[in-house]
Amino acid sequence: MARRAKRRSHQPARAGLQVLAKTAPVGSVVEIPRAKTFAPQIPHHKPGSSLYSYLALTAATILCLLPFSGRAFHVDDTLFVWAAKQIAIRPLDPYGFRLTWDNTQVAMAEVTQNPPLASYYAALIGRTAGWSERAMHLGFLLPTLALVLGTYRLAQRFTRSPLLAALATLLTPGLLVSASSVMCDTMMLAIWVWAVIFWVEGLQRAKPLFLTASGFLVAAAALTKYFGAALIPLLLTYAIVKERKLGKWALYLLIPVAILCGYQLWTADLYGHGLLLGAAAFAQSQRSYANMSVVAMALVGLSFAGGCALPSLVSAPFIWSRMRVLAGVVLSAIAATALALGWVNLGLQVGAAPILAARREHWLLIAIQLTLCIAGGISLLALVITQYWRDKKADSLLLTLWVLGTFGFAAFVNWSVNARSVLPLIPALGILLARRFDKIDGRSLGPMPVKAACVLLISGLVSLWVARADAELANSARQAALQIHERTQGQGGDLWFEGHWGFQYYMESLGAHPLDLENPRVKAGDFVAIPENNIQLRDIAPQFIGASQTLTLPLHTWASTICTTLGAGFYASNWGPLPYVFGPIPEERYQIIRLLAGPGGPP
Repeated sequence: MARRAKRRSHQPARAGLQVLAKTAPVGSVVEIPRAKTFAPQIPHHKPGSSLYSYLALTAATILCLLPFSGRAFHVDDTLFVWAAKQIAIRPLDPYGFRLTWDNTQVAMAEVTQNPPLASYYAALIGRTAGWSERAMHLGFLLPTLALVLGTYRLAQRFTRSPLLAALATLLTPGLLVSASSVMCDTMMLAIWVWAVIFWVEGLQRAKPLFLTASGFLVAAAALTKYFGAALIPLLLTYAIVKERKLGKWALYLLIPVAILCGYQLWTADLYGHGLLLGAAAFAQSQRSYANMSVVAMALVGLSFAGGCALPSLVSAPFIWSRMRVLAGVVLSAIAATALALGWVNLGLQVGAAPILAARREHWLLIAIQLTLCIAGGISLLALVITQYWRDKKADSLLLTLWVLGTFGFAAFVNWSVNARSVLPLIPALGILLARRFDKIDGRSLGPMPVKAACVLLISGLVSLWVARADAELANSARQAALQIHERTQGQGGDLWFEGHWGFQYYMESLGAHPLDLENPRVKAGDFVAIPENNIQLRDIAPQFIGASQTLTLPLHTWASTICTTLGAGFYASNWGPLPYVFGPIPEERYQIIRLLAGPGGPP
């Protein structure tokens, strides 16, 4: 007799054997049918094909980011570089220095709202390769490479198209712009992805070493950017649903909890207050101060999610019916018009009334681009929700909570809606998008590789365009600092300036002084340079102004990530409800003032 099958799936085959045994003639040879086996949903990839994919992704990442390796330091790059230089001197006191910020001298521990691990990495680069922009950018290319390759490895567990998932992560405006900086966001996300990989594989294979590595990676992610601590509830929920009980594996999540508690106590001892809880308090206070309505938060969050994760918009015609696409566009157009015309309370905006008036002149251009970005955000959330509704498994739950948790934090919790907060959802979206293409492959009217290639090509070209525009804007601040220095050198008097970001970094490197408005030390004959497109700016009273000249630097890319008049605010939504904008970008303007009197002001 045939040996009893061990699996339920073999029972139909056993029944078939019994029928054959009863009906076959005596002495005849009975051909026993082989039991039907079912291949796993996600096939194992051959080592050779994976190797080629890893090499292709490495080449693609380098080709996308290498052109921006000489980009000037931009926005908060300056804070990370300054902290890195402090660490190189005093490694156990990363924020123990003062700087001029918010128009006066303050402690760095009061300014920064990010943990120091990325600055420790930057210090390592600076000590080994130098502090130049190219050295820093090439050093920070490695975390981006780890992110893209990690997305591919993670996607192998979820989809038959892991290469599509990894490329859909790389070729997005959110990642390419963020990866062109030396801030903490891409590095945190790279650690995040590998923490998820070790956790998922550690649970499946029951490997304590993998779970231990995941616990330390979660702590590293949180010490790179505080949002990394969201991995603790995410991985806990996934494991409970996957294992259907609370097991010993939960103890490994105590590793990051203990390390973060130690970090809170350590920074409280160093700076008088714990930086972890201090960042949470800062986000809450800034939200209250900005006074943006909940409806505006949701719509701007959709705009940033759809614009930064561009494949969600580009793929919409392939994954949704025409009626659903039309309905999404109509809803997005209504929401975009309300934002562009000021019918929804955006709260405190940079530039206030004059900027809002300028936006109304361009309301149609802004509304069209808002429509597309919000439609992309709607498509993104619809994809996430429908995927989980159809599957309802632990793996789908992991990706769903990953995306929805990030979106909720970026739109409703963080100090402002910005692309850096939206960035963590992009790898999960890439995987979900690849899974959706897997399911519609058989029903497709055309070859799916062509459609996927079209999505990646369009998203990649737009993303490179936006990254190029951001690099041009960053480089213009460096160029302005050099030209202002040349115009004022040898004229007598000191050179002062307002504003921060990269402009402050390059002005100070040329010997200029940041203007402390609470303790001005200027004198008659000094120069003050004031950028128009920057933060923490104050007008100089007319009675203190002698001569004045304006430096203008045109921008040629017809795109921008920071443009108040057209509503682009990649780094903070109080610059505008769009992550980036295309159109006639105004030139960068810098006013150079020679002061008449010093002891009394400027006020």
